[in-house]
Amino acid sequence: MSRARAREGIYNVLKGRFLTDESSFSNWRILIFIVILLLIMISSSHRLDAKVVKIAVLNGKKKELRAEDFDTSTQLTKMRLESSIRKKVKKNGLFPAKKPPQKIKVTVKKE
Repeated sequence: MSRARAREGIYNVLKGRFLTDESSFSNWRILIFIVILLLIMISSSHRLDAKVVKIAVLNGKKKELRAEDFDTSTQLTKMRLESSIRKKVKKNGLFPAKKPPQKIKVTVKKE
């Protein structure tokens, strides 16, 4: 008897009788609630996917900018070397001094 009853219950669910009988109003409320929850879950999943893609793009840009910063700092270090400065000013006719610079002392008499 319980097998027949279980089989009949399964058939009723498959045929959708739980949506059309007398107590169907409470069933519809539950179904609408479940559908709303599913829609919220799907939309939050899509937003999460979009954020993951954006994070990946930003990480790629960050790596590029770090590499560019490293290259720029290397070039700046090379430009500040005394030998490279000497080469550049040599074109303008400037050469290092043969005598070292002298310190000039200025004294002021107090009256």
